[in-house]
Amino acid sequence: MDDSVQDICRVCRSEATPDKPLFHPCICTGSIKFIHQECLVQWLRYSEKEFCELCNHRFSFIPIYSPDMPKRLPIKDIICGLLTNLFTAIKYWFHYSIVAIAWLGIVPLTAYRIYRGLFAGSWSAILSLPSNLLSTENLAADGFYGCCLVTCTLCAFISVVWLREQLVRGGGPGWLEAAQDPPQAQVEVRGEAIEPPLEAANEPGIGVNNNVNNNNLGEDEITDEEDEDDESNELLIANHEDAPAVLGDNPEVEGGVVDDIQARVDLDAPAVAPDEANWNPGEWDRAAEELTWERVLGLDGSLVFFEHVFWVISMNTVFVFIFAYFPYHVGAFTVRSLGILDSVDVSNFEGVVSTLLGYIIIGVALVFLHSIAKMVKFKRTQKLLGQCYVGLKVALLFVFELGVFPLIFGIWFDVCSLPILGATLSDRKASFRSAPGTSMFIHWLVGMIYVFYFASFMYILKEVLRQGVLWFPQDLNDPDFNPIQDMIHSSIFKHIRKILASLILFGTAVLLMVWFPVCIIKKLLPGFLPYNVIQTSTDAPVNEISFEFLILQLMLPALMDHNHLRQTLKTLIRVWCIVISYILDLRSYLLGDVPLEENSEDVPAQIDDNNQAYRVPKFFAIRVVLLLVFTAFSLLLSGLFLLTVPVYIGRKLFALWLGSAKVHELNTIACGLYVGLLLARCAAILCNWIPRGWNAIASRIHEGCVIAVKGTIAGCVLIGIIPLLIGLIFDVVVIVPVRVPLNQSPIYYLWQDWAFGVLHTKVICGLSMMFDWRLREILEAIYHAGLKNINLKYIIIKLAFPVVLVFGITLSTPYVMINGILPIFGVAFETRNLLIRRIYPFLLIASALMYLIHWQINKFCRLYEHIKNDKYLVGKRLVNYDSDRARKNNSNLQGSLSSSSSQTPVVAD
Repeated sequence: MDDSVQDICRVCRSEATPDKPLFHPCICTGSIKFIHQECLVQWLRYSEKEFCELCNHRFSFIPIYSPDMPKRLPIKDIICGLLTNLFTAIKYWFHYSIVAIAWLGIVPLTAYRIYRGLFAGSWSAILSLPSNLLSTENLAADGFYGCCLVTCTLCAFISVVWLREQLVRGGGPGWLEAAQDPPQAQVEVRGEAIEPPLEAANEPGIGVNNNVNNNNLGEDEITDEEDEDDESNELLIANHEDAPAVLGDNPEVEGGVVDDIQARVDLDAPAVAPDEANWNPGEWDRAAEELTWERVLGLDGSLVFFEHVFWVISMNTVFVFIFAYFPYHVGAFTVRSLGILDSVDVSNFEGVVSTLLGYIIIGVALVFLHSIAKMVKFKRTQKLLGQCYVGLKVALLFVFELGVFPLIFGIWFDVCSLPILGATLSDRKASFRSAPGTSMFIHWLVGMIYVFYFASFMYILKEVLRQGVLWFPQDLNDPDFNPIQDMIHSSIFKHIRKILASLILFGTAVLLMVWFPVCIIKKLLPGFLPYNVIQTSTDAPVNEISFEFLILQLMLPALMDHNHLRQTLKTLIRVWCIVISYILDLRSYLLGDVPLEENSEDVPAQIDDNNQAYRVPKFFAIRVVLLLVFTAFSLLLSGLFLLTVPVYIGRKLFALWLGSAKVHELNTIACGLYVGLLLARCAAILCNWIPRGWNAIASRIHEGCVIAVKGTIAGCVLIGIIPLLIGLIFDVVVIVPVRVPLNQSPIYYLWQDWAFGVLHTKVICGLSMMFDWRLREILEAIYHAGLKNINLKYIIIKLAFPVVLVFGITLSTPYVMINGILPIFGVAFETRNLLIRRIYPFLLIASALMYLIHWQINKFCRLYEHIKNDKYLVGKRLVNYDSDRARKNNSNLQGSLSSSSSQTPVVAD
């Protein structure tokens, strides 16, 4: 059998034909070796890839041009192509400029000025709104505030839609679902009375659809009753066969009423509108597919986005009126009515406080209106009011738990830690009056950090302790737990109890770990506090900013990425629990790892079905109280340890280096913590190795020494030399030309240059990981190897040597040429000083210009190819991986093309 007959396409499984030859464009062999060009092009268009998914070989095509194509394009074609592309670029630039002006100018300015007019509090501001919209004053500030306002309204709109989705998917609370329960699928029989037949149902006073006798009823009640009839009719149709069983054995009921029910269902069935009968869901799907972000924003070249701009402005105005203007004025009216306007004004946040109070008043009003609607049985109104109340409740709880709650803890933490910083309440009041927004944000941020880490500690406790000891913290790792659904279904009083319990728990922890330790330190170590948080000397060679960069860029990431910190903390907690449970005989209660004895005098108890059983020893309540006392005492000791030991270690280490110079306590605390963690880790490793014998310890120490030597060398190069060179280049290129005059000599602080170089090195590494650079492959290889399998040769050859060589030549060559060669030719000092100060910025500018020229040349070449392809390109042909087979298939393809065309196309080289 011929080989060509056996070759089939991997996609369509067909053989080669004269007009559709087979190609093998990649390394794959066997039954997937060959493919048709048309099949491959279709698959590439579908998969949006340019390489084989099996062998990762990139497919290549060669263009086929018309035979009348000249060797070089005429100047006329090039100029016409340039003008065409220039006109297209101008058209797109003009359109995108209009889009940018509309979305970044008109929408924010209009939104903010409407917002400002509404809250001006006078009719003149509203009447002068059209002229204010066209004003050119404060465009930048109004545009910035407008962007913030539009962002807030957009987030509010998304939150409302998302909350509605939560209500639809997870359902509402029980009282809201009860308001929309469907009627029972049966005919009600009250006493011996049976539902009247169809003729009686149509008489006045009996029929539910009689408009004459329903004039005195509310519109909502009529509509609800009609909906209930429709739902009942549908259920009766479905259960028509079971009607005799439902109505009983009465033959009259079976013979007469059932037929009347069927007749009533047929007569009262709602007529289907012609549009509803011809409704096609596919049309909505196509409309959703056509409505893309490009079309919404106007990036597709159309002008439909003007309509979207109008709707965004209108919706923004509606949202501002509903969610800001109305609640604010409700709250402001309440504040004035209660006579607490002066107290609210003192907070400097009168608008926020009034708005929150207005939302609370609106929530109470919604509850009252919902009760009235329930009494008069307006079910649709009752459902709408209930949904509004649920949404408002969730929003207020969200604001209080993520806004007010952390702010309270931040203020409380600041008050308890005032002696640490040597501040007073008067200082905090003065700072709040000078910058209230900044002060509130800092306190909120501190509170959020405290709540986050304390909650993380509580979750670690839940992992160590017996299930049921800490029942109140919610497990965020539980896939069934949804905080929004919990806010929806739980009552507001339950959430208030949880917030108060959290306030007591978290506030007590701050007292035990901050306030009481500070008081003890002030009594026992009078000179230890306050911490040094003010830079005393700005002329020191070692600037504070260098230490802060060192902390932020090296030490803190190392602390955060410490893999054994969590496990170490869990081990310490378990050891503490074992010691305390041994003292109080509560191991079964705390850890739950003690088997229960059936014949024991202790009574086993179980809290609920999800918790483990535990022994209840004698005087259990007293033991639990003593457990709380031991817990408080342990928290007090922990606070004392964290406030003294790391600071003391850090101060001593910096004193050995800097002498009596004072350093910011943030640096001393970080240094002490880092050294303490390293020592603790070394002790843990030794305790783990001692049972294995001294030979194993010696072998591990040898391996550790080799790794330490390699890591030290790599660290000195990667973290020492390279950041120093980058910092020096940044200094001589940017800092010195900008800050130092020509008549003064620059002074280089290598420590500061290294610190800035560390920051720039991290930025360069981050950018290289974002883009497909060669440096990315090298960094990924070093990262995946890890510290234990570190390849020092690879690091030196592939990364360190090229980088140090390039940066070293960049720094040294101009200096050697100016200060070493030019003096031989008698160049004056002033000229050499000018050259050495301006040569590095000049080299940067020259490199940027060369890159720009190279980029423009590449763009022009691509434009040249684009013009040539537009005028002379006939098609493209797939290139085979095997050159011998490629020539054979190429000749077959050219023969097939010559047989189908009178002119033979020219294949470009």
